[in-house]
Amino acid sequence: MIAYLFLLLSLAPSLSYGVSFDPFTDKTEITHHGGPILTREVNLMLIFYGDDREDGQKNLIRNFIKSLNEDRGATKEKGLPQVSTWWKMVEAYQAAVPGANAGKPPVIKVIADKQKITSPKYGKVLTAQEIIPNLIKDVTQGDNKVIPVIVAAKDVTVQGLCAGKCADKGIVDDNAYIVVGNPETECPGACGWPFNEADSGPKGPILKPPNQNMPGDAMVVAFAGALVDTILSPHNTGFFGGNEFEPYGPATVCRGIFGEGASPGNPGKVLTDPKTGGNYNAVGNEGKEFLVPAIWNPKTKSCWTPMMKGGTDD
Repeated sequence: MIAYLFLLLSLAPSLSYGVSFDPFTDKTEITHHGGPILTREVNLMLIFYGDDREDGQKNLIRNFIKSLNEDRGATKEKGLPQVSTWWKMVEAYQAAVPGANAGKPPVIKVIADKQKITSPKYGKVLTAQEIIPNLIKDVTQGDNKVIPVIVAAKDVTVQGLCAGKCADKGIVDDNAYIVVGNPETECPGACGWPFNEADSGPKGPILKPPNQNMPGDAMVVAFAGALVDTILSPHNTGFFGGNEFEPYGPATVCRGIFGEGASPGNPGKVLTDPKTGGNYNAVGNEGKEFLVPAIWNPKTKSCWTPMMKGGTDD
Protein backbone atom coordinates (compact mmCIF):
# COMPACT_ATOMS: atom_id res chain seq x y z
CA MET A 1 0.00 0.00 0.00
CA ILE A 2 1.47 3.33 -1.04
CA ALA A 3 1.41 5.86 1.75
CA TYR A 4 0.10 9.25 0.79
CA LEU A 5 0.98 12.22 2.87
CA PHE A 6 -1.06 15.31 3.57
CA LEU A 7 0.60 18.65 3.05
CA LEU A 8 -0.78 21.86 4.44
CA LEU A 9 1.05 24.78 2.94
CA SER A 10 0.93 28.10 4.62
CA LEU A 11 2.03 31.47 3.34
CA ALA A 12 1.85 30.32 -0.30
CA PRO A 13 1.00 33.23 -2.62
CA SER A 14 -2.61 33.67 -3.66
CA LEU A 15 -3.74 33.16 -7.24
CA SER A 16 -5.19 35.88 -9.43
CA TYR A 17 -7.18 35.37 -12.61
CA GLY A 18 -7.32 39.06 -13.45
CA VAL A 19 -10.64 39.65 -11.71
CA SER A 20 -11.36 41.81 -8.69
CA PHE A 21 -13.32 39.21 -6.72
CA ASP A 22 -11.60 37.88 -3.58
CA PRO A 23 -13.12 34.57 -2.42
CA PHE A 24 -11.84 35.09 1.10
CA THR A 25 -13.22 38.57 1.73
CA ASP A 26 -15.96 39.24 -0.84
CA LYS A 27 -19.41 37.70 -0.53
CA THR A 28 -21.43 36.43 -3.44
CA GLU A 29 -23.76 33.60 -4.37
CA ILE A 30 -23.88 31.70 -7.63
CA THR A 31 -27.39 31.87 -9.08
CA HIS A 32 -29.04 30.96 -12.37
CA HIS A 33 -29.78 33.89 -14.67
CA GLY A 34 -32.18 32.22 -17.07
CA GLY A 35 -29.79 31.17 -19.81
CA PRO A 36 -28.72 27.69 -20.96
CA ILE A 37 -25.92 25.51 -19.67
CA LEU A 38 -24.12 22.83 -21.69
CA THR A 39 -25.41 19.30 -21.08
CA ARG A 40 -25.27 15.73 -22.42
CA GLU A 41 -22.22 15.66 -24.71
CA VAL A 42 -19.76 18.51 -24.98
CA ASN A 43 -17.37 18.39 -27.92
CA LEU A 44 -14.13 20.28 -27.54
CA MET A 45 -11.75 21.09 -30.38
CA LEU A 46 -8.23 21.47 -29.04
CA ILE A 47 -6.23 24.02 -31.00
CA PHE A 48 -2.53 23.95 -30.08
CA TYR A 49 -1.32 27.32 -31.34
CA GLY A 50 2.32 28.28 -31.77
CA ASP A 51 5.67 26.94 -32.96
CA ASP A 52 7.35 26.12 -29.66
CA ARG A 53 4.98 23.38 -28.47
CA GLU A 54 5.77 20.90 -25.71
CA ASP A 55 4.27 17.42 -25.98
CA GLY A 56 4.10 16.98 -22.21
CA GLN A 57 1.80 19.97 -21.84
CA LYS A 58 -0.50 18.79 -24.63
CA ASN A 59 -0.68 15.28 -23.18
CA LEU A 60 -1.58 16.56 -19.72
CA ILE A 61 -4.54 18.53 -21.05
CA ARG A 62 -5.71 15.58 -23.16
CA ASN A 63 -5.36 13.22 -20.20
CA PHE A 64 -7.24 15.58 -17.91
CA ILE A 65 -10.17 15.73 -20.34
CA LYS A 66 -10.29 11.91 -20.49
CA SER A 67 -10.32 11.88 -16.68
CA LEU A 68 -13.54 13.88 -16.34
CA ASN A 69 -15.88 10.97 -17.03
CA GLU A 70 -13.73 8.10 -15.84
CA ASP A 71 -14.51 6.38 -12.54
CA ARG A 72 -11.43 4.54 -11.37
CA GLY A 73 -12.60 1.66 -9.16
CA ALA A 74 -9.13 0.95 -7.80
CA THR A 75 -8.69 4.59 -6.91
CA LYS A 76 -12.03 4.70 -5.12
CA GLU A 77 -11.09 1.62 -3.13
CA LYS A 78 -7.98 3.39 -1.86
CA GLY A 79 -10.13 6.33 -0.82
CA LEU A 80 -8.29 8.73 -3.08
CA PRO A 81 -10.13 11.69 -4.62
CA GLN A 82 -10.97 11.48 -8.32
CA VAL A 83 -11.17 13.98 -11.14
CA SER A 84 -14.51 12.40 -12.10
CA THR A 85 -15.85 13.14 -8.60
CA TRP A 86 -14.84 16.76 -9.09
CA TRP A 87 -16.70 16.79 -12.43
CA LYS A 88 -19.86 15.43 -10.80
CA MET A 89 -20.11 18.72 -8.93
CA VAL A 90 -20.42 20.45 -12.30
CA GLU A 91 -23.09 17.95 -13.35
CA ALA A 92 -24.98 18.65 -10.12
CA TYR A 93 -25.76 22.15 -11.37
CA GLN A 94 -28.30 20.63 -13.77
CA ALA A 95 -30.60 20.02 -10.80
CA ALA A 96 -30.47 23.72 -9.93
CA VAL A 97 -31.90 24.82 -13.30
CA PRO A 98 -35.57 25.81 -12.88
CA GLY A 99 -37.83 23.01 -14.09
CA ALA A 100 -35.11 20.34 -13.89
CA ASN A 101 -36.21 16.72 -13.50
CA ALA A 102 -35.87 15.18 -10.07
CA GLY A 103 -33.29 12.50 -9.42
CA LYS A 104 -29.62 12.04 -10.17
CA PRO A 105 -28.32 14.62 -12.68
CA PRO A 106 -27.38 13.18 -16.09
CA VAL A 107 -23.76 12.74 -17.09
CA ILE A 108 -22.14 15.59 -18.98
CA LYS A 109 -19.67 13.79 -21.22
CA VAL A 110 -16.72 15.80 -22.44
CA ILE A 111 -14.79 14.59 -25.47
CA ALA A 112 -11.98 16.13 -27.52
CA ASP A 113 -11.85 14.01 -30.65
CA LYS A 114 -11.02 16.98 -32.88
CA GLN A 115 -7.55 18.44 -32.46
CA LYS A 116 -5.53 20.87 -34.54
CA ILE A 117 -1.89 21.90 -34.33
CA THR A 118 -1.19 25.17 -36.08
CA SER A 119 1.66 27.62 -36.46
CA PRO A 120 1.09 31.20 -35.28
CA LYS A 121 0.18 32.49 -38.72
CA TYR A 122 -2.16 35.08 -37.22
CA GLY A 123 0.57 36.45 -34.99
CA LYS A 124 2.03 35.66 -31.60
CA VAL A 125 -0.29 37.83 -29.53
CA LEU A 126 -3.77 36.35 -29.14
CA THR A 127 -6.30 39.17 -28.86
CA ALA A 128 -10.01 38.71 -28.24
CA GLN A 129 -10.94 41.49 -30.65
CA GLU A 130 -9.38 40.13 -33.83
CA ILE A 131 -6.85 37.29 -33.68
CA ILE A 132 -8.91 34.78 -31.70
CA PRO A 133 -12.09 35.19 -33.82
CA ASN A 134 -10.11 34.84 -37.06
CA LEU A 135 -8.24 31.79 -35.78
CA ILE A 136 -11.44 30.08 -34.63
CA LYS A 137 -13.30 30.74 -37.89
CA ASP A 138 -10.37 29.40 -39.89
CA VAL A 139 -9.82 26.23 -37.86
CA THR A 140 -13.42 25.26 -37.13
CA GLN A 141 -14.72 26.19 -40.59
CA GLY A 142 -17.94 27.41 -38.98
CA ASP A 143 -18.62 24.20 -37.04
CA ASN A 144 -20.73 25.49 -34.14
CA LYS A 145 -21.08 22.03 -32.62
CA VAL A 146 -17.61 22.23 -31.08
CA ILE A 147 -16.15 24.45 -28.39
CA PRO A 148 -12.72 25.63 -29.50
CA VAL A 149 -10.03 25.44 -26.82
CA ILE A 150 -6.97 27.43 -27.85
CA VAL A 151 -3.86 26.27 -25.99
CA ALA A 152 -0.94 28.65 -26.40
CA ALA A 153 2.62 27.45 -26.93
CA LYS A 154 5.34 29.15 -24.90
CA ASP A 155 6.20 31.45 -27.82
CA VAL A 156 2.64 32.85 -27.91
CA THR A 157 1.23 35.61 -25.73
CA VAL A 158 -2.40 35.75 -24.62
CA GLN A 159 -3.79 39.24 -24.13
CA GLY A 160 -4.22 39.87 -20.41
CA LEU A 161 -2.06 36.95 -19.28
CA CYS A 162 0.41 39.14 -17.41
CA ALA A 163 -2.53 40.79 -15.65
CA GLY A 164 -3.19 37.43 -14.04
CA LYS A 165 -5.81 36.05 -16.42
CA CYS A 166 -4.41 32.55 -16.90
CA ALA A 167 -7.31 31.25 -19.01
CA ASP A 168 -10.39 32.93 -20.36
CA LYS A 169 -13.74 32.20 -21.95
CA GLY A 170 -15.48 34.16 -24.67
CA ILE A 171 -17.99 34.06 -27.51
CA VAL A 172 -17.45 34.13 -31.27
CA ASP A 173 -20.51 34.06 -33.54
CA ASP A 174 -22.70 33.02 -30.60
CA ASN A 175 -20.43 30.07 -29.82
CA ALA A 176 -18.35 29.71 -26.68
CA TYR A 177 -14.59 29.27 -26.71
CA ILE A 178 -11.75 28.89 -24.20
CA VAL A 179 -8.19 30.18 -24.43
CA VAL A 180 -5.38 28.98 -22.15
CA GLY A 181 -2.15 30.89 -21.66
CA ASN A 182 1.27 29.29 -21.23
CA PRO A 183 3.26 30.34 -18.12
CA GLU A 184 6.47 28.54 -19.04
CA THR A 185 8.27 31.71 -20.08
CA GLU A 186 5.63 34.42 -19.87
CA CYS A 187 4.50 35.56 -16.44
CA PRO A 188 5.18 32.37 -14.47
CA GLY A 189 4.81 34.47 -11.33
CA ALA A 190 1.24 35.32 -12.32
CA CYS A 191 -0.02 32.00 -13.71
CA GLY A 192 2.51 29.42 -12.55
CA TRP A 193 1.35 29.58 -8.92
CA PRO A 194 0.96 27.41 -6.88
CA PHE A 195 3.88 25.68 -8.60
CA ASN A 196 5.98 28.83 -9.00
CA GLU A 197 6.69 31.69 -6.65
CA ALA A 198 4.30 34.55 -7.21
CA ASP A 199 5.53 37.97 -8.29
CA SER A 200 3.76 39.57 -5.35
CA GLY A 201 2.14 38.62 -2.09
CA PRO A 202 3.40 36.46 0.78
CA LYS A 203 6.38 34.24 0.04
CA GLY A 204 6.34 30.70 1.29
CA PRO A 205 6.51 27.01 0.31
CA ILE A 206 5.64 26.23 -3.30
CA LEU A 207 3.66 23.16 -4.36
CA LYS A 208 5.49 20.65 -6.50
CA PRO A 209 3.79 19.95 -9.85
CA PRO A 210 2.09 16.53 -9.72
CA ASN A 211 3.51 15.63 -13.14
CA GLN A 212 6.85 17.42 -12.76
CA ASN A 213 5.75 19.91 -15.41
CA MET A 214 5.19 23.36 -13.93
CA PRO A 215 3.64 25.03 -17.00
CA GLY A 216 1.62 21.95 -17.97
CA ASP A 217 0.19 21.37 -14.50
CA ALA A 218 -0.56 25.08 -14.09
CA MET A 219 -2.31 25.12 -17.48
CA VAL A 220 -4.52 22.24 -16.33
CA VAL A 221 -5.56 24.31 -13.29
CA ALA A 222 -6.39 27.29 -15.50
CA PHE A 223 -8.14 25.22 -18.17
CA ALA A 224 -10.20 23.32 -15.59
CA GLY A 225 -11.54 26.55 -14.10
CA ALA A 226 -12.36 28.04 -17.49
CA LEU A 227 -14.08 24.80 -18.57
CA VAL A 228 -16.33 24.84 -15.50
CA ASP A 229 -17.35 28.45 -16.06
CA THR A 230 -17.96 27.80 -19.76
CA ILE A 231 -20.11 24.70 -19.24
CA LEU A 232 -22.27 26.45 -16.67
CA SER A 233 -22.59 29.77 -18.50
CA PRO A 234 -21.61 29.44 -22.17
CA HIS A 235 -23.39 32.64 -23.21
CA ASN A 236 -22.79 34.52 -19.94
CA THR A 237 -26.45 34.03 -18.99
CA GLY A 238 -26.25 30.81 -16.95
CA PHE A 239 -24.81 30.33 -13.47
CA PHE A 240 -22.66 33.13 -12.09
CA GLY A 241 -22.30 35.55 -9.22
CA GLY A 242 -21.81 39.29 -9.32
CA ASN A 243 -23.62 40.96 -12.20
CA GLU A 244 -23.74 40.83 -16.00
CA PHE A 245 -21.04 43.49 -16.26
CA GLU A 246 -18.65 41.69 -13.93
CA PRO A 247 -19.78 38.05 -13.62
CA TYR A 248 -17.93 35.50 -11.52
CA GLY A 249 -18.31 31.87 -12.55
CA PRO A 250 -18.49 28.88 -10.16
CA ALA A 251 -14.73 28.31 -10.48
CA THR A 252 -13.70 31.97 -10.54
CA VAL A 253 -15.33 32.66 -7.16
CA CYS A 254 -13.17 29.91 -5.63
CA ARG A 255 -9.82 30.75 -7.20
CA GLY A 256 -6.77 29.95 -5.11
CA ILE A 257 -8.58 27.24 -3.10
CA PHE A 258 -7.44 23.63 -3.46
CA GLY A 259 -8.35 21.97 -0.17
CA GLU A 260 -9.54 22.29 3.42
CA GLY A 261 -8.08 25.13 5.44
CA ALA A 262 -7.49 27.39 2.45
CA SER A 263 -7.13 31.05 3.32
CA PRO A 264 -5.37 34.08 1.84
CA GLY A 265 -1.90 32.84 0.95
CA ASN A 266 -2.75 29.24 1.79
CA PRO A 267 -4.03 26.81 -0.91
CA GLY A 268 -5.26 24.34 1.69
CA LYS A 269 -4.65 20.68 2.43
CA VAL A 270 -3.54 18.58 -0.53
CA LEU A 271 -1.88 15.21 -1.07
CA THR A 272 1.78 14.43 -1.66
CA ASP A 273 2.98 11.47 -3.71
CA PRO A 274 5.93 10.07 -1.72
CA LYS A 275 7.61 8.76 -4.86
CA THR A 276 7.62 11.97 -6.88
CA GLY A 277 6.97 14.61 -4.23
CA GLY A 278 4.22 16.00 -6.47
CA ASN A 279 1.19 17.64 -4.87
CA TYR A 280 -2.32 16.90 -6.06
CA ASN A 281 -5.95 16.67 -4.98
CA ALA A 282 -7.43 14.32 -7.62
CA VAL A 283 -6.46 11.21 -9.57
CA GLY A 284 -7.50 10.73 -13.18
CA ASN A 285 -6.99 8.69 -16.33
CA GLU A 286 -4.08 6.23 -16.26
CA GLY A 287 -3.51 7.10 -12.60
CA LYS A 288 -2.36 10.61 -13.45
CA GLU A 289 -2.41 13.01 -10.52
CA PHE A 290 -3.83 16.50 -10.96
CA LEU A 291 -4.41 19.63 -8.94
CA VAL A 292 -7.96 20.82 -9.66
CA PRO A 293 -9.43 24.16 -8.56
CA ALA A 294 -12.32 24.48 -6.15
CA ILE A 295 -15.87 24.80 -7.49
CA TRP A 296 -18.80 26.58 -5.84
CA ASN A 297 -21.07 23.89 -4.37
CA PRO A 298 -24.68 24.99 -5.09
CA LYS A 299 -25.99 22.84 -2.23
CA THR A 300 -23.70 24.00 0.57
CA LYS A 301 -23.10 27.44 -0.97
CA SER A 302 -19.38 27.18 -0.40
CA CYS A 303 -16.21 26.32 -2.33
CA TRP A 304 -15.43 22.61 -2.68
CA THR A 305 -12.75 20.24 -4.01
CA PRO A 306 -12.56 16.43 -3.85
CA MET A 307 -10.38 16.85 -0.75
CA MET A 308 -13.38 18.29 1.11
CA LYS A 309 -16.59 16.87 2.53
CA GLY A 310 -19.95 17.91 1.14
CA GLY A 311 -19.58 16.47 -2.37
CA THR A 312 -22.30 14.89 -4.48
CA ASP A 313 -21.58 11.42 -3.04
CA ASP A 314 -21.69 12.53 0.62
